[in-house]
Amino acid sequence: MQITTFNPMILTNIENSENIIKLFEELGFERRHEVDNVDDRGINSVRMKDANGFYVDVAQTHLEKDITTMRMNVRDYEEAYEFLKAHGFKNATGSDETVESSSAKSCLMISPSGFSIQLTQHIRKEDK
Repeated sequence: MQITTFNPMILTNIENSENIIKLFEELGFERRHEVDNVDDRGINSVRMKDANGFYVDVAQTHLEKDITTMRMNVRDYEEAYEFLKAHGFKNATGSDETVESSSAKSCLMISPSGFSIQLTQHIRKEDK
């Protein structure tokens, strides 16, 4: 399994997202990439990076409480999904549901002990 990036990610609601983004901007992070209304679900995502090369992602979701997770980008979503399932992880939706856009597919996977990984594969131009 090839991991292309691994960094913290905060899943929050729309009321908290701008305050969280502002906090990280005050810490020296800059907005690098934004995606709005992923898969027509009202999910918005902001990728931020600081001068040291550290990343943090903030995603506006429909959650009542914030969740801090780890974002793991991979080259092969299905391979990574099956790997995590074999280690006892479960899709947070309770099914095999995936959030998809024209540029990525992802889901939140929960470990048996309760930590989570936001599994993501970016769809590269050569993969289309």
